Formats: sequence, C-alpha cells, structure tokens
Amino acid sequence: MWGDIAIAFLLAFITAYVITPYTIRLAKKIGALDLPKDKRKIHKNAMPRLGGLAVIIGFIVSTIYLLIVMSIEQTIILTGPDNYYTKLIGFFLGGFILAIFCFIDDWKGIPPYVKLIGQILAALVVTFSGIRIDKISLSYFNTIINDEIISSIITIIWIVGITNAINLIDGLDGLSSGICLISCISLLIIFTLNSSPLIAIILITALAGSLVGFLPYNFNPAKTFIGDTGSNFLGYALSIISILGVAKTYTAIVLIAPLIVFALPLFDTISAILRRIIKTKSLKGVFKADREHLHHKIMKRGYTQKQAVFILYGMSASFGMFAIILLESGIWKALSFGLMIIAIIAIGYKDILKLRKEEDIK
Repeated sequence: MWGDIAIAFLLAFITAYVITPYTIRLAKKIGALDLPKDKRKIHKNAMPRLGGLAVIIGFIVSTIYLLIVMSIEQTIILTGPDNYYTKLIGFFLGGFILAIFCFIDDWKGIPPYVKLIGQILAALVVTFSGIRIDKISLSYFNTIINDEIISSIITIIWIVGITNAINLIDGLDGLSSGICLISCISLLIIFTLNSSPLIAIILITALAGSLVGFLPYNFNPAKTFIGDTGSNFLGYALSIISILGVAKTYTAIVLIAPLIVFALPLFDTISAILRRIIKTKSLKGVFKADREHLHHKIMKRGYTQKQAVFILYGMSASFGMFAIILLESGIWKALSFGLMIIAIIAIGYKDILKLRKEEDIK
C-alpha cells in the first residue's frame, strides 16, 4: 500500500509542477487574468489565474495511472460490491462539469448564482453515481438514512458547502492551496488510522501531491493564482474523498473528524453568509463580496500577507491535529491539546502585537 501511496504523491507532484508554467502561458494568451480592479484585491499586478488546471491534471494523471495498474495487479477492485467504478465515473464527470463553469468564470467571468448552478449540477452527478452520506451515528444511536432523497440532499449540501468554503477562503497567495494541503495530510492520517478504503487514501494522496507541485508557483510572491477552477475543484474533491474515506466506519468521531479538519474554511464561510445577509438585509447579499474574511481581518491588524497565511496555516493544522488526536486518543486528550494551544497563543499574543506595532513605527 505504501508504495502505491508514494507513487500517487510523486506522480501528481511532478505532473502539477511541470504543467503549471503551461497554464501560466495559457492564461496570458487567452486573457484569463486577475486584475486588481477594486479594493478587495491584495495583489498589484495582473495575475494568471488558471493554475488550478495544473492541480487537476496532476491529480487525474496520478489517479488514472494508479487505478489502471492496481486493477491489473488486483490490489484494488473497482467493480466489486462497493461499485467504485461507477462512483469514480460520477466523481470525474461531476468534476468536469464544475471545471467548465469555473474555467469560463476565470476566463470571461460569470455571475455567482450561475457558478452555484454548476456546483449543484456536479453534486447531483456525484449523488446519482452512488456517493452518498447515508449513515449518521451520534452517541449510542446509529441512524441509517433509508430515504435516497434525504440522503442525496444531505450529500449535495455537504459537497456544495465545502466547495464554496474553499473558494471563499482563496484570498491570499498560497492560502487556499496550503490549507487544502494541510487538510489532505490530516485526512490521510485519519484514513490510515481508521483503515479507510484504499481508494480514498490514493485519491487524497494524489490531491496532496498536486498541491505540493503547484505551491512553489502560488506561494507569496505568487507567479499564478489557482483561480476559481482550482479552488472549486479542491473543495469538491475534498468533500467527496471525505465521504469515501468514512464509508466503512460510521462512528460519531469518524464522521465529525472531516468537519473539524474543514473547520477554518467552514467558519469563514458561515460567518460571511450571516454577515452579508445581516448587512444587506437580503438573501441576495450572500453573493456580494466584501473585505471581512479572516485573512482580511488579520492583515488589518498589521500583519503582512505572508504572515497572515502562516497564521491561518497554523490554525488549520491545529484543527487537523485536534481531529487526529480525537480519533486516536479520545475527547479528553484532544481537548487538553486544544486548551494548550489556546493558552500558548494567549501568553504570546500581546507581545506579538507589540512587535508588529514597533515594526510599523520603524
């Protein structure tokens, strides 16, 4: 298994790293550039925004190659009772539909509600392929959702929710791609501890490899942006792989773990939705962008773009570690870890702010 994991990571990494310069040239050629037209934009110059294509290509090349080789070796059975063959077709087809909508958005621009339609269509394809959240376990009560409609609705909400969460947090160089990489690593550890299906482990490793190959071009100062094509695909892929990863074990902790891993982008998204509705007093306000995301608030306190990204990386890694400890050692050790992190930050918080103010004065 570990040899396949290494191949999944390395092949995706090399492919994404090699393909990214081509996406930069493509973006410049067709005019798919992010222009700093308003105050929300942090960057000063026009930036290519088709980097997500390299992440997608790296992921697809790695997974398709491994699935073919492993099927020949019979180390993975795609046509067995779990019917992964049909599920994977649904996953890739849904991703293709989503990529078309988002590519057009990166290239020409489309209204947010049109992009939402694309997300819902992709999620519908996935649920029809058989990938569903059909069991929920809380405390001592195991609930099986026998109604396919309810199961599909829950799954669609989950996929669209995570997709938008990753898309909305994509506001600084390397932010969404780095947070997704941390989420991939966290989920990989969780899947390994949980003896999750091999297909989920291979998929999450390939996604991590693609992100590592792309990040050198995306980290501050960025040479390219991941774009809506990339950020939407990352959220879409993570939401589906997390479902596949808990498919065998539906204990409460295993189901909660992905929620904790995605806690940072989910919190930012829920806050943005509520904030915009309250501010505009209309549901339409949800689609109105603002400068009140977590990364904006951190930068308003005087931190640089790179420092804000590292702070959010640290927060995301802490949530991922909390989920891993919760799964492996239980609630009390996880809570004690969380309290230690909070205490350490509280001790150094004022000094860190003081140092920032002194640097600003200089």
